Amino acid sequence: MKKSKSLFNIIIEGTEDIFYIWKREMVKCFKDQGVFIFFILVPLGYPMLYAFIYNEEVVHEVPVVVVDEDHSFLSREFVRKVDASPDVQVIGYSNDMADAEQAMKEHKAYGILRIPSDFSKKINNINFWEQVHVQAYCDMGSMFYYKSLYSACTDVSLDMNRKIKIQRMGNTTTDREEAVSTSPIEYTNVALFNPQSGYACFLIPAVLMLILQQTLVFGIGMSAGTAVETNRFRNLVPINRHYNGTIRIVFGKALCYLMIYMVTATWVLLVIPHLFSLNQLDHPATLSLFSLAYLL
Repeated sequence: MKKSKSLFNIIIEGTEDIFYIWKREMVKCFKDQGVFIFFILVPLGYPMLYAFIYNEEVVHEVPVVVVDEDHSFLSREFVRKVDASPDVQVIGYSNDMADAEQAMKEHKAYGILRIPSDFSKKINNINFWEQVHVQAYCDMGSMFYYKSLYSACTDVSLDMNRKIKIQRMGNTTTDREEAVSTSPIEYTNVALFNPQSGYACFLIPAVLMLILQQTLVFGIGMSAGTAVETNRFRNLVPINRHYNGTIRIVFGKALCYLMIYMVTATWVLLVIPHLFSLNQLDHPATLSLFSLAYLL
């Protein structure tokens, strides 16, 4: 009659199987070139590439071509104020959109500012309240160009809107009355932990977390595919007494991936932000506990 194993023996045997599976997975991770690339090389290089690209935070003096179809005082004032902003530099005027698009194709400019022919007419028409639209086109090869052109046009339009409101009211006598009439509630926009309003501070932390998740998923998937291909019976789990139990398999593989990615997470979440002077609000101990739960 076969003796039943005691609980202690079952625990010992299960622990030995977990470490056996962990050892085999570690060997597979470093022997399989595809898994090694996803687990080691990509997490080492990809964060540096992203942080290097967006580390400049902001771009100033983006070259822009203007297509002024109105040729009025107001249109020239709008262009002059946009050109005076630190983010945009007007490098010239084009007669039509075709010439402006050609300048963008030749990379002489990275944006087009088009002012419609009815720009001043609609603004000065006090009998019929109409909005006028200024069109801004941007080279989306980099989000920096878009942000600089969009921010400059928005700031100029808000400033001109305020002055137009004052002119249309016509019943204010002091600067204080003008300020209260155009902006009854004064507000101040403060970008916490991102004074430059740049991309690196808010984009890179999310990208770093995504890199950890994606490389882990792709690496595990590639490891599973290799296991099926090398298995004689095309099964994911090999026929081996050490793989007798779902809990043992899951814990053994999870221990392998966790040990590798705790080192990877230290590089991605602690070293990279320090190298590129990114904001780091959490303490290393807090970030480590978060990373442990995230990876598991």
